[in-house]
Amino acid sequence: MPLSVAVREAFLAEPHIASLAVEAGDGRAPLTVPVWYDYSPGGEIRFLTDGDSLKARLISKAGRFSMMVQRVSPTYRYVSVEGPLVHSGPTTMEDLTRISARYLPPDAVSGYVQGSDLNVLVTFRMRPERWLSADLGALG
Repeated sequence: MPLSVAVREAFLAEPHIASLAVEAGDGRAPLTVPVWYDYSPGGEIRFLTDGDSLKARLISKAGRFSMMVQRVSPTYRYVSVEGPLVHSGPTTMEDLTRISARYLPPDAVSGYVQGSDLNVLVTFRMRPERWLSADLGALG
């Protein structure tokens, strides 16, 4: 049931909404939030967020995070990946446009990008280290 390397990387490269999880400190469960992201097989995972957000602060402190994507229609499939933060820095127009274009209709990307404040956005990059994946086959 685990996916091959090629299949899991191709699945992660699809535009799913990811659940990002990061350590939240003693006595707390991990912070888990949805994010848009970008990934190409063999590369790093990129996502962007407000630099003052709780997730940004926690990722900077922990130095690593995990992401999970899934498909709930038959066949049920998921990929979970964990790894170190390898870079964080100001979001570029290219980052914002590329990630937005994965999730928005083509005619909505320009307006979304123009309405965003690049001054507050930070792009985080993670190198996948540990993978979990499965395809549970046809349901029913």
